[in-house]
Amino acid sequence: MKPLPYALLCGCLFICILIAAFASLLIGPAAAGLGSLFGKLTGEEADTAILIMREIRLPRMLLAVLIGGSLGLSGAALQGLLRNPLAEPGIIGVSGAASLGAVIALYFGLSAALALALPLLAIIGALLAAFLLHLLAGRQSILTLILAGVALTSLTGALTALALNLSPNPFAAYEIVTWMLGSLTDRSMVHVTLAAPFIVAGWVMLLLAAPALDALSLGEETAQSMGADLRRTRILIIGGTALCVGAATAVSGVIGFIGLIVPHLLRPLVGHRPSRLLPVSALGGALLLLLADILVRLITPGTELKLGVVTALIGAPFFLWLVLKTRSSAS
Repeated sequence: MKPLPYALLCGCLFICILIAAFASLLIGPAAAGLGSLFGKLTGEEADTAILIMREIRLPRMLLAVLIGGSLGLSGAALQGLLRNPLAEPGIIGVSGAASLGAVIALYFGLSAALALALPLLAIIGALLAAFLLHLLAGRQSILTLILAGVALTSLTGALTALALNLSPNPFAAYEIVTWMLGSLTDRSMVHVTLAAPFIVAGWVMLLLAAPALDALSLGEETAQSMGADLRRTRILIIGGTALCVGAATAVSGVIGFIGLIVPHLLRPLVGHRPSRLLPVSALGGALLLLLADILVRLITPGTELKLGVVTALIGAPFFLWLVLKTRSSAS
C-alpha cells in the first residue's frame, strides 16, 4: 500500500475524531439529541439535554479520546522498541498488571482514603510489568515475548481473582469485576482530571522517544552508531507506557487490543517509519475507542455491553489472523 501524505492522513483522522466525538455527545438512551437540545432553547427539556451532555457524555467522550490515544500510542511505541509486531499492552500483560494495581487500591480501600492511590498503584503495576517484560524478551523472539506476556497475564489474573474471591463485601467485588471488564459508564469529570495529567505526561515521554525508534528499526548497533541513546529511549518508552496505560486502566479497567490493531492498520500508510507511526496511532486509537463506545450504546441501549468485551471481540480474531500471517511469512 502506497503511503499517504502525512499531513493529509493526520488531518483526516482528526476530522473523523471530531465527528465521532460530536456523535458521542448525541447518542445514548436518554433523550438528549439534537431535537431536545435545539427544540426548546429556554425550556426545561433543553436544560436537561445540556446537563446530560455536560455531566455524563462529555466525560465519557473525553476519556475515550484520552484512553484510546494512550493505547494506540503505547502499542506503537512498544512494537518499535521490542521490534515485535505482536507487542501490545494488553497482550503482553501490562494492562493486566495495571488492573491488578487498581484492584489492590480498591480491595484495601486506599482509593476511598486517597483519590490518587488508584492511578498511582495502577501506574506502578504497569511500570513493573513493562520493565520485567523488557528484561525477559527485549532482545528475544516473538515467541519469548508472548510466553512472558502469557505468564505475566496469568499471574496478575490469578492475583486479581484471589482479591475477588476474598473481597470483604459485594460492593468491592462489583468494583473489581467492573475494572476487569473495562467500561466508561458512569464516569465524571473527576475521572478525567484524575487521569489526564498522567496520560499527557506519558504521551510526552513516548513522543520524545520517536526519533530514536527510526534508528532502532535498523538494529541496536546501527542505532548506537547513529548517536541514538538506547538507554534513554527504553526509559522513555517503558515509563511513558506505564503512565499512559496505568492511568487509563485506573479509570476504565482493562481495554485490550487497541494498541495491537491500530498500529498495524496505519503502518502501511506512513511508510513503516516509527516516528511517524506514533502520532497517527494516537489519533487512530482515539477514533477506534470512540467508535467502539458509540457501538456499545447502540447494540444494547438498556444494558450496555462492557467496552473491554467489545474490543476483545474485535481484537481477538485480528490477533489470530496476525499470528497466522506472521507464521506464514516466516515459513
